[in-house]
Amino acid sequence: MYVKRAAEIAQEPVPAGVGTTRQVLIGAEQGPHFAMRRFIMQPGGGIPLHTNTVEHEQFVLRGQAAMTIGDAAFEVKAGDVVFIPAGTPHSYQVKGGESFEFLCMVPNLPDQMEILEGSKGSSG
Repeated sequence: MYVKRAAEIAQEPVPAGVGTTRQVLIGAEQGPHFAMRRFIMQPGGGIPLHTNTVEHEQFVLRGQAAMTIGDAAFEVKAGDVVFIPAGTPHSYQVKGGESFEFLCMVPNLPDQMEILEGSKGSSG
């Protein structure tokens, strides 16, 4: 299938996240090389510091969040583009009263997420 409506794709809770859901917009069944996912984090939500074994390319659709990527802290908002290399610690914390939403593209490879010690909350 080449075209689908995002509103018709189920949202699933992100177990490591707080107030966070994910939609798999394009999965391995449609795209052999990359997956496209949409993350939605409610006000007060986020994902704690963690690593993934695959890189992430992200585009922020709406809202604002404080992000940590490696040793750097960032305030990201709608229109920002984010790159997270494989194995790099990163986290999200929603800022303000609006949901934080972003598209996340990842290679269709085995991915393991590891919450880093001392972190509380969610995953990405």
